[in-house]
Amino acid sequence: MTFLSSPGRAFLLPGLALLWAAGSAHAAPSPAEEVEALAAQVVALSLEADPTIAYFTGLTPPTHGRFADHSPKALRALERQEDALLTRLNAIDAKALPGPSLTTHAILREMLEAGRGLRICHSEQWSLSHMFGWQLQFPEIAEKQPIETADLRAQALQRWRSVPRYVDTEIAQLRTGLSRGYSVPKSVVRRVIQQLDGLLAAQAEASAFYSPAKRSEDPAFQKAFASVITTQIHPALKKYRQFLDKTYLPKARDSLGLSALPNGKACYAAYLRFYTTLDRSPQEVFDLGRQTVEKNVAEVQSLGQKTFGTSGFAEIISRLKTDPANRFTSEDEVFTYSRALVERAREASANSFLKMPSQPIEVRPYPDYMKGSGVSSHYEFEPDPKKPARYMLQLDDWKELLRSDAAVTALHEAWPGHHMQIATASAAAQTDIARLAFNSAYAEGWARYAEALSEELGLYDSDAAKMARRAWPARGMVADPGLHLYGWTREQVTAYAKETGRFNQAVAEELADRIAVMPGQLTAYDSGGLEFRALRTQAEAALGPRFDLRQFHQVVLENGTIPLLQLRANVEAWIQSQQPH
Repeated sequence: MTFLSSPGRAFLLPGLALLWAAGSAHAAPSPAEEVEALAAQVVALSLEADPTIAYFTGLTPPTHGRFADHSPKALRALERQEDALLTRLNAIDAKALPGPSLTTHAILREMLEAGRGLRICHSEQWSLSHMFGWQLQFPEIAEKQPIETADLRAQALQRWRSVPRYVDTEIAQLRTGLSRGYSVPKSVVRRVIQQLDGLLAAQAEASAFYSPAKRSEDPAFQKAFASVITTQIHPALKKYRQFLDKTYLPKARDSLGLSALPNGKACYAAYLRFYTTLDRSPQEVFDLGRQTVEKNVAEVQSLGQKTFGTSGFAEIISRLKTDPANRFTSEDEVFTYSRALVERAREASANSFLKMPSQPIEVRPYPDYMKGSGVSSHYEFEPDPKKPARYMLQLDDWKELLRSDAAVTALHEAWPGHHMQIATASAAAQTDIARLAFNSAYAEGWARYAEALSEELGLYDSDAAKMARRAWPARGMVADPGLHLYGWTREQVTAYAKETGRFNQAVAEELADRIAVMPGQLTAYDSGGLEFRALRTQAEAALGPRFDLRQFHQVVLENGTIPLLQLRANVEAWIQSQQPH
């Protein structure tokens, strides 16, 4: 993936702490009632902080007329309210909670504790990213901006006229960061500049921001919105680009790792907690990753001996890369192959789940402004179940792409991977907090588990794909902390990625910059994937012939995206319930 999110921003909470009125004539709330009330407060305050969250979660925003406020004053206010909510949550006896409320409690605790832990990073002062930066998020928001009524159109104009103020705040934060020793790598700055150039290349009516006007039948609004693009948005983009090119880039760091920043080691540990929902040290993640890579390499060697008559890992990878049958002949063939596999995967998955979500998914190529910017193929959720979600396919390097890797990625992103999990969670969500909750370890962990499940379902059409799905996993658990804490260079990361056969030099460089700007996130895939696999193995061993794969999948998917420790608690409770009494 994949599924992109910005750490530390989506769930910052503003404004009012939840307080039960002293001396109320009503009975004191039960622990379950207080948890649910806290959850409602978290949702309301999160949407108040950033109304655009609603477009990606299916929630209702308080307004369509503004963006988030990332000024120091606003962020400090958010932090105070996070602390008030966490204090309130910690006063609740979790042991007194029934199952659904216990899950809600776990979600709230993880969101609030992980968010507080990230404060040591001061990430708002180096919030510059080619992976999840505002310059990528805003075109998506434009596509979702509602314009059906006169009032909604007025709110749309109000929001997009505020882009210059938003950009000024971002520039001010970045200036502060530079003065305090915070910056992102120069290579990341250059990638963002390239994206800005792509956005600025189009005229107003061809702009990535023009969607609200394009969808409207109001000529006056169309004219006004086009004017906003030319007189407000584009000048703000140019100002931001000039700042990055002339001021920021010369002062940005050359190194990639967080160890170059103030409190870098503690910051990295906080990012690990944020992305994995586990209290594992960087060293524990690094060691587990190396052990898992060794196991995967041994399995590739066994398959290679069977398929190619050699057990040399490098020779096996070389054979995969040079086999003409493992290559595409055109960009269109990649697209057609991926779309056909996604359709076939849905049919093949049906017997492994109690219920398949009805929401479709479509395969789309990247828009022009994102081409060549280093963003990998990924899944984009659509909160409206009547509209298809999207598997966004990066085709920049299609000549280098292997069919085996294309298969693994498509199954990871669509069925039975991200789309299966996220569409199921969306359809089953009974609470707003369930719609708001997200963590990479669960989402990416399920998708990694789905890669292996796809092999069980017979979805890989060659042994090459079976080898490809084992060659890369768990290396993120090694390369990510290696780069940020253990002195790995860009060259070491790219070499480590390239030896799997999944990355050419350009894509390996993209991976290094991705790790640099999303510290800890690449460890989430296999931190989660190993947990899903371990829980299934535990359930199979405990239940024997009573084990039902469809029921297991229902148990792990039915509560949506939850912290891994709560996932384990839920599965173990289910195992106990299936035991004869």
